Order: sequence, then C-alpha cells, then structure tokens
Amino acid sequence: MVWPWLSCLLLLTLVVSGAANVAPKFLGNMSRVHLPEDLPVGAEAFWLVAQDQDNDPLTYGISGQHSYFFTVTRNTGEVKLASPLDYETADLFNIVISVSDSHLQVQRTMQVIVEDRNDNAPVFQDTGFSTSINETLPVGSLVFSVLATDLDTGSAGVVVYTIEEVIPSTGDSLHLFRIFPNGSIILNGSLSYNNKSAFYQLELKACDSGGTYNNNFINQCSSPVFLSISVVDQPDLDPQFVREIYSASVAEDAPQGTSVLKVEAVDSDKGINDPVTYSISNSTMPGWFDIGPDGVIMVNGSLDREQLLEEDEEVKVQVTATEMHPNIYGQEAKVSIWVTLMVTDVNDHKPEFYNCSLPACTFTPQEAQVNFTGYVDEHASTRIPIDDLTMVVYDPDKSSNGTFLLSVGGPDAEAFSVSPERAAGSTDVQVLVRAPALVDYERQTVMLVQVMATDSGSGNASVALVTIHLRDINDHRPTFPHSLYNLSVWEHSADGTVVTNSIHAFDPDTGEGGRITYSLLPGNGADIFEVDPDSGTVTVRNGELLDREKQAEYHLTLQATDGGSLSASTALHIVLLDINDNQPVVSGSYNIFVREEEGDVFVTIQAQDNDQPDTNNSRLHFSLLPGPYSRNFSVDPDKGILRNLGPLDREGMEPALGGRIVLTVLVADCGVPVLSTEVNVTINVEDINDNLPIFNQSIYSFSVKERDPGELVGVVKAWDADQTEANNRISFSLSGTGANNFVLRGSVLGSGWAEGRLWLPSDVSLDYETQASYNLTVSAENPDPQGKEATAAIFVAVEDVNDEAPTLDSASLRGIRVAENGSQHGLVAEVVARDVDTMTQLEVQLVNVICTKAGVNVGSLCRGWFSVLANGSVFISQSEAIDYETCDLVTLVVRACDLTTDPRFTAYSDNGSLAITIEDTNDNAPYFLPDNKTFVIIPELVVPNQQVASVQARDNDSGNNGAILFSILQVDFIAKDGATIPFQGFFRVTTSLEASMFIGNIELVTDLDSTLQGTYQVTVQAQDRPSVGPAREANITLNLFTVDQSYRVRLQFSMNKEEVGANMDKITAALVEATRTTVYVVSIQDIESTARARGRSYLDAYFVFSNGSALTLDELSVMIRNDQDSLTQLLQLGLVVLGSQESQESDLQKLLVSVIIGLGVALLLVIVIMSTALMCTRKSYHRKLRAVKAAKEARKTAAGVMPLASAIPGTNMYTTERANPMLNLPTKDLNFESQSSSSDLDHMSLNSLDDNSVDLEKDKEITKKGPLHRPMELDTEPLGVVLSGRKMGRGGQQELSFTNAGLDTTNL
Repeated sequence: MVWPWLSCLLLLTLVVSGAANVAPKFLGNMSRVHLPEDLPVGAEAFWLVAQDQDNDPLTYGISGQHSYFFTVTRNTGEVKLASPLDYETADLFNIVISVSDSHLQVQRTMQVIVEDRNDNAPVFQDTGFSTSINETLPVGSLVFSVLATDLDTGSAGVVVYTIEEVIPSTGDSLHLFRIFPNGSIILNGSLSYNNKSAFYQLELKACDSGGTYNNNFINQCSSPVFLSISVVDQPDLDPQFVREIYSASVAEDAPQGTSVLKVEAVDSDKGINDPVTYSISNSTMPGWFDIGPDGVIMVNGSLDREQLLEEDEEVKVQVTATEMHPNIYGQEAKVSIWVTLMVTDVNDHKPEFYNCSLPACTFTPQEAQVNFTGYVDEHASTRIPIDDLTMVVYDPDKSSNGTFLLSVGGPDAEAFSVSPERAAGSTDVQVLVRAPALVDYERQTVMLVQVMATDSGSGNASVALVTIHLRDINDHRPTFPHSLYNLSVWEHSADGTVVTNSIHAFDPDTGEGGRITYSLLPGNGADIFEVDPDSGTVTVRNGELLDREKQAEYHLTLQATDGGSLSASTALHIVLLDINDNQPVVSGSYNIFVREEEGDVFVTIQAQDNDQPDTNNSRLHFSLLPGPYSRNFSVDPDKGILRNLGPLDREGMEPALGGRIVLTVLVADCGVPVLSTEVNVTINVEDINDNLPIFNQSIYSFSVKERDPGELVGVVKAWDADQTEANNRISFSLSGTGANNFVLRGSVLGSGWAEGRLWLPSDVSLDYETQASYNLTVSAENPDPQGKEATAAIFVAVEDVNDEAPTLDSASLRGIRVAENGSQHGLVAEVVARDVDTMTQLEVQLVNVICTKAGVNVGSLCRGWFSVLANGSVFISQSEAIDYETCDLVTLVVRACDLTTDPRFTAYSDNGSLAITIEDTNDNAPYFLPDNKTFVIIPELVVPNQQVASVQARDNDSGNNGAILFSILQVDFIAKDGATIPFQGFFRVTTSLEASMFIGNIELVTDLDSTLQGTYQVTVQAQDRPSVGPAREANITLNLFTVDQSYRVRLQFSMNKEEVGANMDKITAALVEATRTTVYVVSIQDIESTARARGRSYLDAYFVFSNGSALTLDELSVMIRNDQDSLTQLLQLGLVVLGSQESQESDLQKLLVSVIIGLGVALLLVIVIMSTALMCTRKSYHRKLRAVKAAKEARKTAAGVMPLASAIPGTNMYTTERANPMLNLPTKDLNFESQSSSSDLDHMSLNSLDDNSVDLEKDKEITKKGPLHRPMELDTEPLGVVLSGRKMGRGGQQELSFTNAGLDTTNL
C-alpha cells in the first residue's frame, strides 16, 4: 500500500509545481529601438511591453551606463526622453530594461540606435583667411582653398561653398573669383593693381545639402568667413613722364654746366615705385647737352645759335627714363620723350663785308673782304653810284643784335656818301657821288673812301677800303638855262604860228667857240616845226599835221653849237592842246599763253584816247566785265594792267574749256559823254605736269587667307589731277620683300583715275607659318621727265587658316603623385596645349579616365576624383573620395582641341595620358567582417588548444598600413543572474592571412568549469602596423555561449550506430531544418540493453540557438512535431524515441528527492486530503478506462479514420488546452508556434507514462468544427468526447494515430 500513497503524493506535488509563479517576458521586439536625435526632451520615446502569464502587476525599469537618457513610468512602461540625444556623440548605445512582477525580475539588453538629423551647420576649419596673389596670375589659377566640415551624415553632411560678396563690389569684381565644390577658389578674371583694385575681400559661406530636422527639410549654413586677398603689384608697366611736353630756352653763351630744364618720370607700377634713371638717347646736336641722374638737363658744350638757323634755332633732345630693375619679362622698362630747347641769340658777331650780290651770297667766313674797287665819270651827278662796285654787309645776329650803321671816312669822304646808312642782317651797299664838283678828273684821277659798318648794340665795327677811279669828259660847251622847256600849241594851228621865241643858249667860251647856231635835231616833229638858226624862234611849219589824236605831244631837241663845234642842247616839250573829238582805241588782240602755277599774267591793255592826255577826255578807266573766271583776275583801272590774283591752276578749270579763259575789259574815257571800247583778252593756261599721282589711301591693308592661290588680294587706286592725258597717265609698279609672290595689274579708269589689282598668281599660295605678313610698296608714276612718283604702303596680312592641329606639351604630362583621403586639395597639375596657329581657342578636354588597381581596370569609380578645366588645370574635385584601396593609379586621357580649326583640317591633338599615382595613407582602420556564426562552448566537448571561435578582418590600406595583428583585450563571464566575472588567460588568439583576409583564431588555453552557466564575452582587437604614424584599431566583442549538460538531448534510432553515422548529414540537416538551431553531436552509441527499448542506438547532442540558448527535450519535441516534413524525414532515417527510459527515471528520482525534502514537514498535514483525493482519482480513473475502451471499440468500427492530430514521442502536449503540464506554459511561450505547420491541429493529447511508439499514416486531413481552444468541462464524459471525435472523422479524413499500450483498455 505504500506505492499508492506515494503515487498520490507525487500527483499532488506535480499539481503544486504546475501552479508555481512564472516570470514575465518582454515582447520579441524589445531588443532594439530607433530614435531621432532631434527628439525633444520630455517626448515619448517608446513603450516597454511585457507579458506575464500570471497576470501579475508589472513594474518596468531602465538601468545601465546610458539610462540617464530616459525616464520610465514604472507601472505603464512609457519611456520618455530625459536628456537630449546626439548622433555625433553616441550613435549607438545599450540600456538594460527590466520588468518584474511581485516575485521575479527579467532583464534584457536593448540597443538604442540614434538616427542622424540635420542639426549641425558646416564649420570652417579656420575663420581667418588671407593670401596674396600676383596681379599677373593667370586666369584659372588656384587662389586659395578652404575647408568646412559638417558632422551630419548623408546629404546633410555634403558641404556646398558659395561666394556671397566680393568687396569692392564693382561690376568687374562680381565674377572675378569662382569657388569649386571642393573649396578651391580660382581666379576667373584678370587682375590689375593700378587699374582695378589692390585688395579684395571675399565673404564665403558653406551650406549643407539639406536634411530633416524637427520634421522639416532645412539647409544649415555656417557663419560667413572672410578671405582677404592682397594683389601684389608686378613690374609690368613702363615709366611715365609727369608732363606730356617739355621745352625751355637757353642763351647761346651759357657756360658748361648751366641747368636748363628738369624732366621727371615715375614708375607706372604704383605698388613698386622703382627708381628711374635718365639718359639722352638722341639729339639733333649731339654733345651740346647732358642730363643728370635727377633729370636736370645741363649745358655740356659751347652753344652757337647761328648753327641752328635752318632748325628754327631749336635743339631736339630725346630723353629716355629707365627703371632701375627689369620688368617681369626680363626687359628694360623705359620711356622716351623729345625735349625742345630754344637757343636764344647773343650779340656775339660784328658786321662783315662781302664781295657779292644778294641773294646769291653765302656768307662764308672765307668770303669776307676789306678791299673794293669802282669807277665813275668826273663831275658825275649827285647820287650817281660808283660803277662795278659789288659790296654786301652781313651780321648773323638776330633782330636788334643784327642791326648796324654804315658811314664813310677816309681822304675823300666829303665827295661821296653811302646808301643805306642803317640796316639789319644783310644789305647791298652803294657808294654814291655826293659832291660832283669834287669829282674832277683834272684834280685827281683816283679817290679813296673807307666804308665803316658799326654794330648798333655792341659797337663792334668793320672797315672796307674802296678805291674809285675817275673818267675824264669834255666839260666846256654852250649851255641853256634850262635843260627842258615845256611848250604848248593848239592842234591844227596854222603854219608859221610861233611856238616860242624865248629860248636862248649861253656859252662861257668866247670867240668862235662862243658863237651859237640853233637847229632842230632830226627827230619826232622835226618836219612839223622849224627854228630860226640865229634867234632860236620856234614856229609851226605844217599845221595840218598837228593832230593831238595822232600825236599829243612832241619832244624836240634844240641844239646850240659854238664855233668850236662844241654844242649843247635842250629838250623842247611841245604839248598840243586838245579838243575832245576821239573815243578810246584799244590796240592789238590779246591771246596770252601762260603756264599754270609757274607763269603770271601781266598784260597791259594797250588803249589810248587821242584827246589831250591828263584831261577827262583822254583819261582812261579800265575795268573787267563779269565772267566765269573774272574773280581770279584784276585790272588796274588807270593803267590797264591785267594781272592774275593768284597762281593759275589748270586743274581748277572746267576740263571742257581746254584751259582757255576769255576776259572782257571795258576801256572808257572820263569825258562827257563817256566813250568806251571793249576788248577780249584770251588767256590760255598751259597744263604742266605739276601733279603727282595721289593714292586714295596712304596705306593699304589687305588680308588673304593662306593656302588659297589665285585670289584677289586687294585694289589700289590713284588719281592724277593733270588735265591732259600726257600728264595724267598712270602706271603702277610693286616693290618690297616678297613682291615676287604677287602680281599687280593696272588699268585706266578715265579722268585721271587708274586702279591696280593685286593678285596672287595661280601657282602661288602663302603660308602663314612661314611669313605672316608682307610690307610692300606700290608706286604710281606718270611720264614726268623728272621721274617723280607717288608711293603707298601695302600691308598684306596673311590670314592664318587654322590648319595645324594642336599639340600637348609632353613635359606637362609627366606623372604626378597624389595622396589619398583628403590629404591634398586644389591644383595638382597643368596640362599645356600649344598651337602654332594664331587666333586659336584651345581647350584641354578630358577624353577618358582609366581607373586601375594593381594593374587591373576597376571601372569608373575614380572618374569624379579629378577635374580638368579647359585651360589645362587639373584639380582635385573629390579629395575625400580618393581612395588608394580601390584605385592606385588614375590615368587621365586628355587631348587638346582647337575650337576654331578650319573644317578642312583636324582640330584635335593626339591623346595624351597623365598618370596620377595614388599614394596610400593609413586612413583605414581595420574592420571586422560580419559573421553570422554563433560560438557555443560546450565544456564537455572542448579541450585546451582547441579553436572555439574565429574573427575575420580586413584593412583596406596596403603594405604595413594594411597588416593586422589580433589580440585579446578582455574576457568577461556574464552569468545568467547578470553577474560579471573577469577571466584572463583562458583564451588566446592567433593571426593568419588567407587570400588578403586576416583571420584570428581564438583558442582555449585551459579547461573550463562546466558548472558555470552563462556567456563568455571576449573582446578582440584588430590593429594595423603602419610604418609611419599612429596605428588604427577596431574592436569586436564575441559572445561565447556556454551550454551545460542539462541541455543534452538523446535521440534513439532503430539502426545501429554505423548506419546512423552514415546518415549523419541527413539527420543533422533535418534537425536543423526543424529547429533552426546549430546541432552539436556529442556521441553516437549502440544501446546495450534492449529489453524495454525499441531503439538500437542513441545520439546525444545539443541544440543551440544563435543567442546561445539551447533546447530542452520537451522544446525539441514540440519543434520537431510542428515541422511535419522534417518529422517525416527523421522517421524515415530511423528515429523512434526522443529521450530514454533511463533518463526519464533518473529525472524522476531527482524530482522525487527534491519534492520529499521540500514537503517532508507538510506530508502529515495533508495526508487526509491526499486520501480523499486518491479515492476520487481512482474513481475517475476507472471511468476514463472505460471511456478509452469504448473509444477503442469506436475506432475499430470506423476503419481508416485517423486521429485529428499527431503526437510527438516523449512529449506531454495537450493540444486542446494548448498547455504543457510539465512546464505549465502555452506553446507560444516556447517560441515554437511560428514553426508549427498548423496551430489548430492540436485537438487531442495522450498522456504517456511509458515508451511511445510511433506510426505514420499518410494523407492526413483535419476537419475543424467549433472553437478549437474551448476548455473542457470537468464532468464531461470521456467517451462522449471520443464519440464526438468519431463523428468528426466521418468526413473521410485520415489522421495520425498514437497508440499508448499503457492505457490500452482491451486488457481490462
């Protein structure tokens, strides 16, 4: 009777254990949470949610190093943010969340992932920027580089630079600078220190590309920074004189060293102000002047104004100002200016005598004389000049300094005088008879006179001696009192009319020599008048001939002859008194030929009026009648002299006139009435070749393209103003270097015009590269006997046809080296393109980018690292992106392109390659490769020196920078109760290299304590070994989960161990598929005793999850049952039993011992209750046996009908209640519900207290009726339930049946 009581006691103990408290459990999603860093403090962060099967009140909490970030409402689990998050400070951290009921507490590590938000503005690495650049810096050159960083990630961390303002803000400075995305600032226009600005200030701003912040998409910008740029002046300009014109005057007697004028020049480069030196580079009178270093022009020699008479008394001096230092081109910086120096006159000369006649005198010093000779008749009249005397006085001084006085002296000075008495410069000098009585041959035959020329200013004088020879004459003769007698008589007077009787001659001689006889000498009027020889009375001889219109007056000579045949005469002027009876009469015709320009018209209109002269009747008045050219002439109104008012120009006349001008002159007297006569004067203006041909341009500029033969280059035109064809015919000729490359064809256009067409011969083409231009001279000439010609310059510019392909300078394509990972910025190379053509527009084009790593093409990943500007500048575009680990050689394939190349020729150069070698820096820390392995330590399986875990790491650097050495930093053991125990010396790590991957093998050093339950946390460090600079490292913490023997599970197979070992792979695969765990097989053994066991061998193994937890036997059973495919495969591979009778008995014994010890005292108190319960239990047991027997009979009546659900060997699963009586847990708490093929198939559970046999029937189908999880009532008849199940099976479904031999009622 002991065993029944013991059975009751065991049953009660199981019930009490089933009612024990169950710990709460967090939901599966309570392992990780994502929070934005801009979450406001006090806002809801997340909720802690846990479940408790006992429905106890739950209390939540948060602990750990980072728990200060949150506050939790303990009774609800609401978590709010207590301290602001910052992604840049901590983007990932762990907190410990806990939940407890009144009995148990559960903790779990929750990972908090902070999401980045755009909460940071870019920050410049420095805020004070300044630089200096030369004003000659080429456009496109790098000026400065700035760098701003943004701690944010994604587009919110991509920095964009802008130039907000340029000071001074003039129109040309707005786009003077440009900034690249990498922060490089380049020059975008030309600079000028003098003409623009010497200082610029750039306001720079850096903004990110935008991101989310406080649920808004915003752009964050930095505070502006200022870049100060100083422009350094370069010596690129020549100096300048401060004045445009310099002139001064200096006296010709100025001593040497006298300062005349100071010139001043300054350096045009204001920022340099280089000292200037002065020199005289040219002069019209070399040596006269010198210049000092201070720019003062001084007298350097004797001056003489008289040597400058042909130069307007001026000296031209070219002064050159030169800077002390050469300009940027290595040449002298200089400028020249012409200075005018006027030499003023000083009275330093005296007048001199010369034997010549003006204007033929040359006044050389050798021609000056002091002795002269002349001749004169004795008793010559007063002011009769001395014959054969040529004397000129000359004083070279100017104005008043050249004025002199003339006077006579010497023995015979009283007999003569000099004319003029005062003169300036130069004059002809005459010696005149002053006292004829003193000029008497009988007294002296030679007379001496001194002529003195005295300077009126200085008083200096010159003296010339004149020797005068006298000529002898007969000086005793009769004399009349008067030499002329004016007489008058009326015209047409009668014969014998006395004209005069009062004229008598006297003779000082006496005797016969004194007797006077009168006679009229033959002459005009001698036949009209007659004289009485004795008295001298003059009378009319023939009155009919006295016609004043024929002869108005008569000039007769009345001679008185003495006896010695010496005679004297007097003139009789007989005027006929007029009566007005005649009109003016013009004599002759006037047809005058005069040469243009050279000849003058001087024509006296021969007109007369026969009436009495000097009266109104005979006085004539001349005038020109109006005509086409009368304004070009004048006529003397009294004398009738016709003159031209200016030079006559044949070319100024109408060509149709043929050079013939007809003028009409009116001749009228002044009588009453006025009588007049007209006369035509024809003036023939003869054409002379006085006009040179004139080109319509002085310089012709033509252009012609190279390589085009036979082209018309240009046309020249010339015109000759002469009106006759003989004088205006033009012919052209061509001269100059290269003239044989051209042909000039002339043609006559008429009216003095001619043109010449300049052609290229059909077999000649020009080459710009050989000669870019030609300077020719075209001559136009006409048949001038003097051979004069007109010339014009022809400049032929050969237009460069862009026919030459550009080239790349090989020196600029030499390879360069660039360090990776943002080590360098800005300009790194300059590709130089050249083209011999002019007017080229070259640009350097990037044709291709070849990215290679270790000689292998890696695609286009480096394409954006570098940029090539059109000017050939190679910039780093993405400095931070340059990565040696992905590409160690960037080859930029470039070419030069001339955008203006003639379409007939190629525009591109050959491709060139610029090799950019990427230099490695230790910019990559080692990194561990992700590995989904779970490392589990089963103490009974591992031995010292055995590998228990491994890590894999790489370093993208090369060489020593990429070599990795592993080490173990720390080992901690985390017990299941949360306690942390440091362990040192239990593990070691070895480093190996396989296929560029470093492997760290973690090995066990000593045996582990198998009683410890928990996790070994091993922190492994991977550190590189750079040759230069600090090392970089990375850490990883491995969780080595320990699994104790309580999780050791035994599976029995119907095959021996050899067959099981042969099918081990399939068995393991099926178990892994069913459990999603890692299977660790301990051993495979045959079963020695088969008395009660159906298996022939067993397999001991551990089933471990990735989190280190392991499956118990019951959990394994549930999971295999829920995976029907795996279950079927395992059954086919011989699986018969999960667990063994021995293990169950051993567990039962342990359980009984613990229960007996725990309930020893309570046994006496509940014995009565146990007795009552036993009786009730036996009664119920017998009822169930009967129900089972009835159910068995019912099944026999419905052959082929299977149970509604299958059972797993070794389990105690009540599918209807969905509860495990051993653990008192719902199946979902074991996390196996998701792996079940159908959670609604569990309608029956069979309690197995013995070994279970398994039969598999195919084509299982389930029919569901009513609620599946409805709890059964306590008084429900088991047979009714079975019969109800029978009705459910009548639908023709087949079910998997489990037969429990221990409860088989057929034995009752």
